[in-house]
Amino acid sequence: MLQHSNNEKTPRAARARAALPAWILLAALASPALAQTLPITAAQRATAQQVAQSGVPLSEVAPNAPDQYTVKRGDTLWAISGMYLNKPWRWPELWGMNLQQVRNPHLIYPGQQLVLERRDGRATLRVGRNGEPGTGSIETVRVSPQIRYQPLPDDSIPTIRTESIEAFLAESSIVDAAALARAPRIVAAPENHVMITKGDRAYVRGPAKAPLELAPGADEFRVVRDARPLKDPVTGAVLGYEAKYLGKATLVRGEGAQSVKTAAGGREQMAVPATIDIVSATEEMGVGDRLLPEPPRQFLNYVPHAPSTAVDATIVSVYGDAVAFAGQNQIVIINKGTADGIAAGEVLAIMKSGEQRIDRSQDGEHASIKLPDERNGLLMVFRPFEKLSYGLILRIGDTVQVGDRVVNPQ
Repeated sequence: MLQHSNNEKTPRAARARAALPAWILLAALASPALAQTLPITAAQRATAQQVAQSGVPLSEVAPNAPDQYTVKRGDTLWAISGMYLNKPWRWPELWGMNLQQVRNPHLIYPGQQLVLERRDGRATLRVGRNGEPGTGSIETVRVSPQIRYQPLPDDSIPTIRTESIEAFLAESSIVDAAALARAPRIVAAPENHVMITKGDRAYVRGPAKAPLELAPGADEFRVVRDARPLKDPVTGAVLGYEAKYLGKATLVRGEGAQSVKTAAGGREQMAVPATIDIVSATEEMGVGDRLLPEPPRQFLNYVPHAPSTAVDATIVSVYGDAVAFAGQNQIVIINKGTADGIAAGEVLAIMKSGEQRIDRSQDGEHASIKLPDERNGLLMVFRPFEKLSYGLILRIGDTVQVGDRVVNPQ
């Protein structure tokens, strides 16, 4: 996004940020330009219209919630939510909304003043207006009458510590059976090479009916191996395949064919594999490893909120090699996805299954019993697929393992 000024008294970026008495704090975006196109669902808008007048009950406000708070660099939306609410996933309900002034306000910035208002047994939160006590003022700057263009940096605070998932977003790959079958495969290494690594050239073929061709904007790939099936623990159905990330490659030449002289003296049309250059590698690659298209960039900001529908899912995998248990800030996969209504930013409660025991009380007759499931923590979905979703563990009481249930947090 470019900033244009022509004899303006106040920089556009400063004015825009000052005018953010928003409705939902953050969403998936990496620049202010994207905020203009970021979709607002009908459900979000309905919630906005309702909450703009109501807020949350005072009983939901944290006992030590500050009346005013200045957003600082290093803050996260999840931490601020926890500062104000007993149930941080109810943040959208607390946030004071102004749909008339701000139609798509998904950003909050360091330096903005958050003001908690308590009225008639309910509470709302808004950005302080210019001139209010503690909110400071915006400097008026006169500029010369000329046109300037400069990029507007994205200084908005993230929902969570982005380092928790940045590396994961660059490496994780879930595909369905059809996509895996279509994935091109490495068929040859460079001369005198057994294994392939960064800086090497390799040769690739796609399936017979879909040869790999060079096309604008479609020349970046991930190299993967050992796509392991992820099965629903209840039905046993394969929901997708998680492929091991090996590195990245760029397509240099597409597949083709060439007339070649045969040993008998004739000529034969032979397939010529596509050519790739390995631009990064986490480990060595070899013949048989496959290529998947590099997915679009994943933006790291989300609005933490409770699901709008009932969720009863199961953890099917813990991300990482030979990992059976997960703890704080680790990543898990659940057996629900976009087909089930799961969306990025949804906060779910992790349930620890109650033990099965024998009733040894006087009148128990040694009957088999199962103790109730107890809440063990919270996770936030940050990357949903059609049938599976990745979630980051935000809070944990005890270790999490495959088979644990995740449900609505209320």
